[in-house]
Amino acid sequence: MALDVKQLPLGAVQTNCYLVRHPGEAEVVVVDPGADAARIRLELDGWKAKCVAILITHGDWDHLGAVADLAQEQGAPVHMAEAERDGLERLPDHLPAALGVTVRSYTPDVLLAGDERLTLAGIEFETLRVPGHTPAHLAYFSDGCLFSGDVLFAGGVGRVDRPGGDWETLLASIRTLAERFPPETVVYSGHGPPTTLGREIASNPFLADLRAAAR
Repeated sequence: MALDVKQLPLGAVQTNCYLVRHPGEAEVVVVDPGADAARIRLELDGWKAKCVAILITHGDWDHLGAVADLAQEQGAPVHMAEAERDGLERLPDHLPAALGVTVRSYTPDVLLAGDERLTLAGIEFETLRVPGHTPAHLAYFSDGCLFSGDVLFAGGVGRVDRPGGDWETLLASIRTLAERFPPETVVYSGHGPPTTLGREIASNPFLADLRAAAR
């Protein structure tokens, strides 16, 4: 049975938050609640559902702004890479002052390394190590859906020009995804519209080197 996935672009840079459930079920997993816990709560209410777990792809501030409020309101455990936890535990220190918003730190409940299998809201997720944008970035896969965070976008890839970013590492992570999952896999990115893995491998302008190496 296909998953219900609702995309919510939230916050200053329209970071995608995802609500994920089995169709019609009352338990939801929320991926990357970056801002606006009230909006997320309204969407949950519309589904007559409750968030039972939160998955974080990486520790950038724009993916974390609503974590504390949502986790405490819903009683939902927060899962994220152990090596990315500083971004959440010291979130106010990482937030650009120019935004003029208030956020709260939070201590994640479940620390991940990658290659775990999680069963949340009756959904089995694979956790995948995909460094390059950040050193311990994770993606989550379930039932033909890949929640890629800021690794791969429709027509783009994650930036690598900040501390901890590395182009060759990012490219290797995307290559691993392409080798592991079929081309029809739907990619739900941290920014922008959904795409498919096959479409990006075939035509993403940033992946020309990957295509050339496969010939």
